[in-house]
Amino acid sequence: MNDSFNYPISIPEQKQDKQPGLETLMNPRPIFENQNCKGSDKLINKVALITGGDSGIGKAVALAYAREGADIAIIYLDEHEDANETKKLIEAKGRKCILIPGDIGDDVFCLSATSKIIKELGKIDIVVNNAGEQHPQNSIEDITKEQLERTFKTNIFGMFYMVKATLPHLKEGATIINTSSITAYKGHETLIDYSSTKGAIVTFTRSLALSLSNRKIRVNAVAPGPIWTPLIPSSFSASEVGKFGSTTPMGRPGQPVELCETYVFLASEGASYISGETVHVNGGNVING
Repeated sequence: MNDSFNYPISIPEQKQDKQPGLETLMNPRPIFENQNCKGSDKLINKVALITGGDSGIGKAVALAYAREGADIAIIYLDEHEDANETKKLIEAKGRKCILIPGDIGDDVFCLSATSKIIKELGKIDIVVNNAGEQHPQNSIEDITKEQLERTFKTNIFGMFYMVKATLPHLKEGATIINTSSITAYKGHETLIDYSSTKGAIVTFTRSLALSLSNRKIRVNAVAPGPIWTPLIPSSFSASEVGKFGSTTPMGRPGQPVELCETYVFLASEGASYISGETVHVNGGNVING
């Protein structure tokens, strides 16, 4: 399914019981690649670290980066089946791919993962902080201390830890791209803690861009709208999944492939004068801010 007019309009009701969810259980499977897109060496011989790169948005970005000539290090929690499938697809493009399972909410893990990447791939040019989790609750009264801490640990602490771990290895011209969300701007009545972390990511991006400008390292963010990834059926009820993305101006959820070119652009020389910005890819919602 390569023609954008053929992207699924609606999603059948479905539910997965464990986060962050498995792509192999999704119906329909997300669309990660447009086979009509040909690489043009925009990222030739770069090395990209992508958290949450086993599936969802991260997988689409990993495949797009490999198509553009980059080698890939994928950090993921424990979705080994999805990760191994992504690795095979990357290697089929003639690029290297290493898989590193673990919890980015652990600063020691982020340091060890970085060391492994440097040892096996030699350098890091691009850091994509993409991994995240969400746990809907009907009221703030239902958000436990444990959930609050877990969501912040993965979604924003993990970005701090990963940047701190990789920064000594990032040279002039390196790029950092963070995945925020439309919820950072619009909020979400059942994702209060998640939306709060995504707002923090926007400010983190702006502040880090200022901090690293003298080192000539660019920092930007992407704020997706409703995108069909494993996190959706593993977060919401079956009936909510069946309505997912229907309220966007385009009337449908987005597919991971519809975001990856934004990440390619931000990592490339084409975005050399862009830093501290958030690019909105959300199906037509107008966001001011």
